[in-house]
Amino acid sequence: MSAMSKEREWPDDLDALQAAPRHHTLLFENELVRVLDTTVLAGETVPLHTHRWPAAVYILGWSHFVRRDGDGSTMVDSRLGGKPSEGIALWSGPLPPHTLENVGGSELRVISVELKSAGISVPSECC
Repeated sequence: MSAMSKEREWPDDLDALQAAPRHHTLLFENELVRVLDTTVLAGETVPLHTHRWPAAVYILGWSHFVRRDGDGSTMVDSRLGGKPSEGIALWSGPLPPHTLENVGGSELRVISVELKSAGISVPSECC
């Protein structure tokens, strides 16, 4: 099953802006892109949500985090890898239902430019 068909199965109420509005702020949206400002304070856990579209992610503030799927299984634990520098951009594919817990000691803050248009060709790899 392709990522495009999987995203259509995710309920609208799990969209990041609907399911976790305290952590995601809409900065801009049109038919091609959506730009989100995401802030997770130290010790906070973002409720279960999705990101339907692939995105370029710009890191404004870094803190270690644990991303878990809807069943609570760990998908990513950033403490197991290196720490990226603030001020860098990364690529992320669409993200299925997940929570995100900030397990570090500082604010995690990113700007995501989500590519909504199916007509845009994007790589499928995810970071």
